[in-house]
Amino acid sequence: MAKTESTGSTWRYRWAHRQNVRRVDTYRGAEAAWRRRDDELRRLRALAADFHGSAAAGAGLPLELAADEVVLWALPAAQLVEIRHTTVLPAPDLTVAAQTGPLRPRRPDGVRVTDAGMAVITSRRLVLLGGRGRRDWAYGRMTGLAHDPAAPVTLIQVLDRRPTSGLLLPTKAAPDFRFKLTLAFADAIEQRAAVLAQLDELIAEHAKLKPFRSAAATPGQARLSSFVPGGRRTLAVAAAIALLVPAALIESNPSDPTGGPEVAVAAIPAPSPSVAPALVRPAIPAPVRGTAAPKPTKSPRPAASTTANPRCGAPENPLGYDFCGGTRIRRPATEVCDWFDCVPQFWAGRGYLVQCRDGSVSLTGGRSNACAEHRGVRRTVSK
Repeated sequence: MAKTESTGSTWRYRWAHRQNVRRVDTYRGAEAAWRRRDDELRRLRALAADFHGSAAAGAGLPLELAADEVVLWALPAAQLVEIRHTTVLPAPDLTVAAQTGPLRPRRPDGVRVTDAGMAVITSRRLVLLGGRGRRDWAYGRMTGLAHDPAAPVTLIQVLDRRPTSGLLLPTKAAPDFRFKLTLAFADAIEQRAAVLAQLDELIAEHAKLKPFRSAAATPGQARLSSFVPGGRRTLAVAAAIALLVPAALIESNPSDPTGGPEVAVAAIPAPSPSVAPALVRPAIPAPVRGTAAPKPTKSPRPAASTTANPRCGAPENPLGYDFCGGTRIRRPATEVCDWFDCVPQFWAGRGYLVQCRDGSVSLTGGRSNACAEHRGVRRTVSK
C-alpha cells in the first residue's frame, strides 16, 4: 500500500497539484497578453471610425488653414530631425503595423535634431511649428514614409525637398501619432474604408488566437520519472552514458596482448612476390575475448530536409523570413526585395507577404486578387 501523508494525499496527488498550478499560471499569462492586444485593436477600430477634426480645433494656433482644411490632432512636444545620408524610403501606405515591442527613447545613428516645436496633423498636411520656422509635409507630395521600429522617429520624403526629414516624438505619443497620420493620409486619398476593413480583418484573425485552458492533470497521469530531477530527460542522458562507458572500456582493453586490431593487421608480413595476388587474403584478427566481433559500418544517412533548410524552402536571408507558418508579415523590411523575387508594383500591395505559384512574393495576402497575375498564392511568408 502506498505511503500517504496525514491529509491522505500521495506523491501522485502532489504531482497533479503542481501541474495544475503551472497550467493555470501559463493560461492566465497568455490570456492577459491576448486581451491587451484585443483591446488595443478594438480601440484603434473605434478611433478610425470617429477620427474627425474641425476648424475650431485650430483656434489659437499660428497656422493659416485652407478653406477646406481642418486640424485633426496636435502634439506640443516634437523635434524636427534630418538624416545625413541619402536614402530611399518606401512609398506611403495604409498598413496598420502591429507594435512588436516598446519604443526606446533614443535618437538613431545618423539622425540629427535641427528644431523643436508643435506637431499638427491636418486634413491636408503634417506641420511642425518650430522655433526656427514652419516645416510642412503635404500628403499629396509625399514620396516616402517610414516609421523606425525601435525608436519614436518618423521619416518623410517629399517631392520639393532634397534632404529626408521627419519628427522625433515622445515615446508614449508615437504609436497614436503614427496611426492618426495613417488615417489622415487615408482620408486625403479617400481610402478610410480600406483602413477600417484592415482593422476588422486583424480583429477577426486575433480572435482565432484566443488561448484555451488546458485540461486538468489527474493523479493517474503521474509517472515514476517525476521522482527524478529533470524527469525523462535526466533518465535518457543516464541511459546514454551507461551505453557509452562500456563501449569506451572495450575499445581501450589493456588485456589485449597484440595491442589491438590495428597493431595485429600491421604485423602481418608482406606476401612474397612469387605468390599470386589473387591467392593472398588479409588475415582478420580474432575478436578479443569478452568483446563482440566488429560489424561493418554503414554510411550515415543524409540529414533531414528540415535540418538542411530550416527556412522550409525560403531563400537564405538575414531578415528571418521563412515558409514555416509563423507570424504573418504585413510590413516587410525595406530590403525584402534584395533577398526575394518581388512582383512588379510590390509596395502597392495591401495585405500580408505571400509567395505566388511562380516563385515571386507579393504583398497582397488575404485579398481576393492575391497573386492574380502569378498563378495564385502558393504559401505564406512568415517570421
